[in-house]
Amino acid sequence: MEEKSVSPFVTIIKSKPKLLALLIILLPVLSVTIDNTILSFALPQLTYALSPSAAQQLWIIDAYALVLASLLVTMGGIGDRKGHKKVLFIGSLGFSIISFIIIFSQNAGQIIAGRAALGFFGAMILPATLALIRSTFLDREERRLVVAAWATCLTIGSVLGPIIGGVLLTFFSWHAIFLISIPFFIPVIFFIHNFITESQEKLTGRVDFFSIGMSFIAMFGIMFGLKQVATGGEWEGSLLSMGIGAIFAVLFVKRQLVLPNPLLDMSLFRNKSFSSLVFINMVSLGSLIGFIFFATQLLQISHRISPLISSFILVPGEILAIISGIGIVVIAQKVKPNFIISGSLILIAISFLAVYSLTLTPLIIGLAFLFISSGVGIITTVSNDLIISSVIPEKAGGASSVSETAYEVGVVLGTTLIGGAITWWYRQSFLLPDYLQAKISEGSTDTLAGTLAVSESLPKDLSTDLLNIANSAFLKGVEYTSLAAFCFILLTAILTFFFIKEEHPSNH
Repeated sequence: MEEKSVSPFVTIIKSKPKLLALLIILLPVLSVTIDNTILSFALPQLTYALSPSAAQQLWIIDAYALVLASLLVTMGGIGDRKGHKKVLFIGSLGFSIISFIIIFSQNAGQIIAGRAALGFFGAMILPATLALIRSTFLDREERRLVVAAWATCLTIGSVLGPIIGGVLLTFFSWHAIFLISIPFFIPVIFFIHNFITESQEKLTGRVDFFSIGMSFIAMFGIMFGLKQVATGGEWEGSLLSMGIGAIFAVLFVKRQLVLPNPLLDMSLFRNKSFSSLVFINMVSLGSLIGFIFFATQLLQISHRISPLISSFILVPGEILAIISGIGIVVIAQKVKPNFIISGSLILIAISFLAVYSLTLTPLIIGLAFLFISSGVGIITTVSNDLIISSVIPEKAGGASSVSETAYEVGVVLGTTLIGGAITWWYRQSFLLPDYLQAKISEGSTDTLAGTLAVSESLPKDLSTDLLNIANSAFLKGVEYTSLAAFCFILLTAILTFFFIKEEHPSNH
């Protein structure tokens, strides 16, 4: 009885093998998610050093996330067959080697190829780490705590990226952005074989390469199309890309239903709770990324705060995300998951309602982010714990890859839907008087950042008038979009209460 009362946190901290296993699992996840956004501040330096075209600049940012998201399902399926321990080791070694090689790039094409290669190896890492939690931490309470830490790394990594990037570039060149990843993988490369337990159950049958191709084309087409919409690309090309992706997605699903050993077990989606949890992951991450999309612009452009100081305004939210993501473990032992997840979604919804209702000072922006990141931290922990506990060990990789794909899609949808809606409202509300219209070229004020650049070339009085009009239009877009987000997330919270039926999970 005494042993049962010991906190799982204390048990892990006091055990050297378990503590090393925890580091081996968490550090690669943190590095992979940080790499999603760490280039935000490095792009100007890269542009100066390598002179990429406008299209190449977008590919430098997007190549990593596109390849990563497109291969998650594939790598999860391969891990279920060949062993997640082996896949994690290869992924970590490959990620480290590419992170070193990429610093010798002489042109933009080499950087893009390197970023795509990082996405390839990153896709090996995410499903493997979550699946190995299931086989390494057998005690349910310890596993729940480790999942909480894993989910926290997944959530905060993308937000930490710009902060770490900003700090590194204050002291070093753009090369440091890539080299910083290598130390994260040292524990994996040297200690994985001794401290991580491979699942004894593996799926049988060969890997179906047709399924791999279909999965990649489906995800790449859909994600590329969504990113094109988010960055203001041509609708025709975006719709064509998403249409091709959707066709291959249908073909992929049909093939999985008839294969004796499918790459992804589609029966997972017959479980309403599993499907709901995947959707909730997507919504919660999308809300966080969508909020960051407009919050950073408000802080830097409307309030004229430097990028580094703006990022530090969000730090309290990141700290609370860590605390809430791990702290919910204790509550999850006693409270049903539908109450926890619905309550967290309501917290996020109320934060968007506050954005709609209140004057958006830096303090209000920081507080709204505090509550949104807290809600997302809780949801990511509880949902991922339920997802990997709801399947047999040999299917843990496939289940986790679906969850992580939802995460990546949520990141893109947050920018596309929330960012796109704000941009649309901004353009509808941005009406210039004649005395300003004559001095501004068409299309140069389509975004708030573009308007700021134009204002710097105008006399002070005209510049002030232009920025006031732009800020007013952007705020109107933020308000109406936040109201729509509030309604949608609140509806999701209500439906979640009824669709997530399980009791708080038992020890199994």
